[in-house]
Amino acid sequence: MKETKTVSGHPEARAAMHEMMAAFEAFKGANDARLDEIEKKASADALLEEKVARIDQAVASAQARLDRVVSESRRPGLDGASPSTAQPVLGIARDDTRGRSPSPFHGEEKSAWDGYMKSGVAHGLELKAGLSSASNSAGYVAPPETERAIERRLMAGSPMREIATVRTVGSGVFRKPVSTAGVQAGWVAETAARPETDPATLALLEFSSADLYACPAATQSLLDDALIDLDEWLAAEVEDAFAAQETSAFVSGDGVNKPKGFLAYATATEGTQTWGQIGTTASGAAGGFAATNPSDRLIDLIYAPKAQYRPNGRFVMNRRTVSLVRKFKDADGNYIWSPASRPGETASLLGYPVTEIETMPDVAANSLSIAFGDFSRGYLIVDRAGVRVLRDPYSAKPYVLFYTTKRVGGGVQNFDAIKLMKFAAS
Repeated sequence: MKETKTVSGHPEARAAMHEMMAAFEAFKGANDARLDEIEKKASADALLEEKVARIDQAVASAQARLDRVVSESRRPGLDGASPSTAQPVLGIARDDTRGRSPSPFHGEEKSAWDGYMKSGVAHGLELKAGLSSASNSAGYVAPPETERAIERRLMAGSPMREIATVRTVGSGVFRKPVSTAGVQAGWVAETAARPETDPATLALLEFSSADLYACPAATQSLLDDALIDLDEWLAAEVEDAFAAQETSAFVSGDGVNKPKGFLAYATATEGTQTWGQIGTTASGAAGGFAATNPSDRLIDLIYAPKAQYRPNGRFVMNRRTVSLVRKFKDADGNYIWSPASRPGETASLLGYPVTEIETMPDVAANSLSIAFGDFSRGYLIVDRAGVRVLRDPYSAKPYVLFYTTKRVGGGVQNFDAIKLMKFAAS
């Protein structure tokens, strides 16, 4: 049985948490002094502004360090300790192999895969030709352990995968019928007539999966190392490349040979949008927040979605926008941004968690820099089952290249669940 450790017991996590809390207390003191000086003199001293910015950067650095520790704790190591059985959830590793007997076919499949990775021997593996008739490339379908290792690492490294719904499908296009106008209902007496009601209005959403590829390299010495789990090595190598490309597409992708991001859909002022459009609220000023009571605009954004989407709602923005709203206070003089109270949690804004995604746009005129809503109900990520790997020992000798491909799609599945803040006067 594996030893179970929590993130909160990690010494580096505790140190990062203490560092962030101390930095935030210093930030509050410096920013209070800045606000007092603005109130008295209508402007703040340049040195004080610089001090606030410097401390704010320290808070952001401490938060990034804490996030890194938590993310790394969720990732299995590259040793041979059967990492494919560890399921890191909120920093807790669980052993799912208890009470199970390994299948003999599982062992043969894994042995055949390791042989292909190490030496290129392809006996026993299923050959899959490239989908494009113009391509003469081919690859081998990786076993489930490798696919799960890649998906597990992507879940830890991709912020959108942590907050959206992820579905694995067996076809290239996933079609989902949705109701754009619900079934009508009404009250009647016990013996009264019951007239026929209008049926629901349905629309069909299509989520096409596109090829996402990376080409990690290894030396033959690394491949021959018996202590290296090759499934986890491959997953670790493609993780950063896949996560970066995925996250960018999930936010702003145009849907052409990639997922469609939630910022790529048509928008309209909240209350005037139709199905297929995402509602927006104004920040109160072009390229910024209103000069007075800027936090009120964030409250407007929170209450833009219907009540059923707020319990699991969260803010999504990049770190520069977080730095901007971190200075805001409510009517009682309390800061509306709060750091995480313990490792494994996220910072909160007005009581709702904040997910930092660097590909969100910076604050600018008419930018859509802040999103709020229930992303698990609003955005769907589609993974086509199967990861393809082609071993290439010739193109970059003495290195061995592994051309790795997986198919991913995504798009908005509920336009009522996500709302955006437009940085405009109205």
